[in-house]
Amino acid sequence: MAHYKYHLNHLMNLNALIKQKLDTPTTIMTKPINLGRLETLTMNQLMPGEATTFTPWLSQNIDLLSARLDMNLLVEGTEVDAGDFSADILARDVSTNKLVVIENQYGSTDHRHLGQILTYASMLDAQTVIWIAETIRIEHQATVNFLNQHLRSGLALYALEMSAICIDDSRPALSFNVVCAPNERFVKPAGDEISQTQMRYQAFFQRLIDVLRTQHQFTNARVGQPQGWYSFSSSNSKLYRYSVSFAAKSRIRVEVYIDSPERDLNKALLAALRERASHIEAAFGALGSCLQWEELETKRASRVALYREGSIDMPSEQLQEIEQWAVAQLLSFKRVFPTFIKEVMSELVKEHIAWEAYL
Repeated sequence: MAHYKYHLNHLMNLNALIKQKLDTPTTIMTKPINLGRLETLTMNQLMPGEATTFTPWLSQNIDLLSARLDMNLLVEGTEVDAGDFSADILARDVSTNKLVVIENQYGSTDHRHLGQILTYASMLDAQTVIWIAETIRIEHQATVNFLNQHLRSGLALYALEMSAICIDDSRPALSFNVVCAPNERFVKPAGDEISQTQMRYQAFFQRLIDVLRTQHQFTNARVGQPQGWYSFSSSNSKLYRYSVSFAAKSRIRVEVYIDSPERDLNKALLAALRERASHIEAAFGALGSCLQWEELETKRASRVALYREGSIDMPSEQLQEIEQWAVAQLLSFKRVFPTFIKEVMSELVKEHIAWEAYL
């Protein structure tokens, strides 16, 4: 009996202790949250002077705009003459070889700049226009969207808003927000319908660039075009780029395409690389001995290329095999050639100082 009372008292005491714990407010200890203060900057605060500061900066950091628009932009000039006017930046999307006019504006868009971007496009025969301002006014958004919807001339217009922020005393950051863009993923040539062959090209290159972007971080490109070739930027796109194309005689070509504005430089670079052919071929691997060194005498450019049989009309299984082959060769070109090109250029500029701009 005494043993039973002992256990009963023990259980009652335990129950009372549990009730006391449950009835006692719990104090949760938390660390203080120390948040920074977000500050929005005007573009004049960030970079005083659109023409003197921002345009030169953007031309040197064009990769930021490329990534935002899924393009591979290469700057060809700043303050480029267009009749009696000057376009802020003239670039080329190397993936499509299309000229791109970039017009920058601090503050809100206005009718004068709207007229300017259309004038620049017509005078420079550009196929893409990028209009950048701090605020794209509603009426100008409507106009750009209207032109993108109704123009059949192969002209694509983008309108972007730029904004700058910083947190406390941190370095400021600049962002671009796409306000207007073409409705279609690619712009059709004037009055033309896309043929079945062009659709097959587009599908092939769409798969190719998706693999290169998502699996190998080779490119920022996202949109395949209805054409038989596609170019990719390099670490020095002023001098050379990579390309895949459906060539003549039912062949597929992967290449490093040397195409600076200086014809003599392109030919000299190819000749100097060819002198190192044994080393390059060894570094390239199994297919190194198959590299073709093509001067292209009638053209400004030169190339080093690999070929294999194939055409866009092959069955899908064979096209998939060609895609895998093209990816492998592009990765090999990127792995091998930048080092040799940089080495050769460091020698060439000793005799041609002007070529230093292409280092």
